[in-house]
Amino acid sequence: MYAYDELDRTLINERVSEFRDQVKRRLSGELTEDEFKMLRLQNGVYLQLHAYMFRVAIPYGTLSSKQLRRLAHVGRRYDRGYGHFTTRQNIQFNWIKLSDLPDALADLADVGIHAMQTSGNNMRNVTSDQWAGVAPGEVEDPRIWSEILRQHTTLHPEFSFLPRKFKIAITASEHDRAAIKVHDIGLRLHKNADGETGFEVLVGGGLGRTPFIAKAIKPFVHGRDILSYVEAILRVYNQYGRRDNIYKARIKILVHELGIEKFSREVDEEWKQMDGGGLTLDHSVVEEVRSRFSYPAYEKLPHMPDELKQAAADPQFERWRKNSVAPHKVQGYSIVTLSLKPVGGPPGDATADQMDAVADLADKYSFGEIRVGHEQNLALPHVAKRDLPKLWKALDRLGLATPNVNLVTDIIACPGLDYCSLANARSIPIAQELTRRFANHGTAEMIGRLHINISGCINACGHHHVGHIGILGVEKNGEEVYQITIGGRADENAQIGALIGPAVPYAEVADVIEDIVEAYLALRDRPEELFVDTVKRLGVEPFKERVYATR
Repeated sequence: MYAYDELDRTLINERVSEFRDQVKRRLSGELTEDEFKMLRLQNGVYLQLHAYMFRVAIPYGTLSSKQLRRLAHVGRRYDRGYGHFTTRQNIQFNWIKLSDLPDALADLADVGIHAMQTSGNNMRNVTSDQWAGVAPGEVEDPRIWSEILRQHTTLHPEFSFLPRKFKIAITASEHDRAAIKVHDIGLRLHKNADGETGFEVLVGGGLGRTPFIAKAIKPFVHGRDILSYVEAILRVYNQYGRRDNIYKARIKILVHELGIEKFSREVDEEWKQMDGGGLTLDHSVVEEVRSRFSYPAYEKLPHMPDELKQAAADPQFERWRKNSVAPHKVQGYSIVTLSLKPVGGPPGDATADQMDAVADLADKYSFGEIRVGHEQNLALPHVAKRDLPKLWKALDRLGLATPNVNLVTDIIACPGLDYCSLANARSIPIAQELTRRFANHGTAEMIGRLHINISGCINACGHHHVGHIGILGVEKNGEEVYQITIGGRADENAQIGALIGPAVPYAEVADVIEDIVEAYLALRDRPEELFVDTVKRLGVEPFKERVYATR
């Protein structure tokens, strides 16, 4: 956990006071909605389909139990008793009244949580691997560098009014759980031949109307230079990015139109002129940030405790353990993923009561720490293996032990037309129906790893482009229809999925997905071949034939 210092606390509290005055002036009529819009967006407040939506930042996905309890409090007191965790390690509250927002923000500030830059054309919440700091084989904890970037870019005057929103993601593991290749800047921590820590820098990724996979712009930037290099990229974007056309304003369009070679030359020239610009990170600065991260006092524990051996006789426990429990870098400990994808439930939602209970479990079993993942699930990062049976029983009572992590019902979905004013179609009911269709855990295990992503509009908040199966809702002649893509992925081998054919009506979507899955089971050359590998081997046509044969 990172401990905020006095400067952080002062900044957050002053922001609350400032926003309270802005809301007061809006409610009195002194500010029009147009005048208030930019002010509220800078504090994470959207005007959605039915009410204001309040988006709260969870920097690099790390929460303390105290902070999670406060999120539960906000959901219970100011909303309708729940929150929605997003693909970018934020939480959204969909029913808060404008008059209550300053109090909600103040309550969050009391435990070091804020909503700054969770919306608007600025640097958004810096995201990272939800297993950061505990994953085996990691170069080092990427949250240290995430925090350095957070501090530098928060309310940075030069980058508070960019051509469009801007997102950075960081990973330090061989397997990318942070989806860095679909971000404006993706940073991969690694070591060079001299053993120095630095970053491979990727730029120009993003989804939405025009999806792109990020391109490598620099194979290695030393850690001491990462702030200046990122700033050089932002300066080039700020100078050349389109402000006359919202659909061409993202950096991905600039990189595409200039070409990565020319864009790289522009960045290098800017970087050279900066000559560090006072942004070179001394070792002592990095170590000071590192020192503010506290890590658990792990015990020396056996690799296979007796409690785990005994529980292995329970097939339900074993199914959950194999699905939801991952290796930890410290012997005797595990990382446990808590599925927020129950059968028939909205993906990514957690009730206030569940959040309070998870906070209690984190205190008891995970040194008071919780993580939020890109896949809209939670994780307890420091669970002793001996405690897994007791934790499983507690999670099962809460409805958070569904053994479907990375399986067909672990669906990523945006709120869609049920909440969002930008959406053209519903996402949540599609996800709910699919979880019911594939509710049998034995069937899901037979299918294997298969990610379904659903977006209710072209803005792609559900990251449908990089789903193994992607579902995009669009409006056609006043009806909801859905485009289906297959073969996408968001990991280290990220790619955009391919469209299988014409859009299908709302009522047929679940049937189409069942057809695709049945085709996969018939076409894979062995049970271990993943869906995306079958698609890569055979292409779209065999799936297209199956789906449209009788339509």
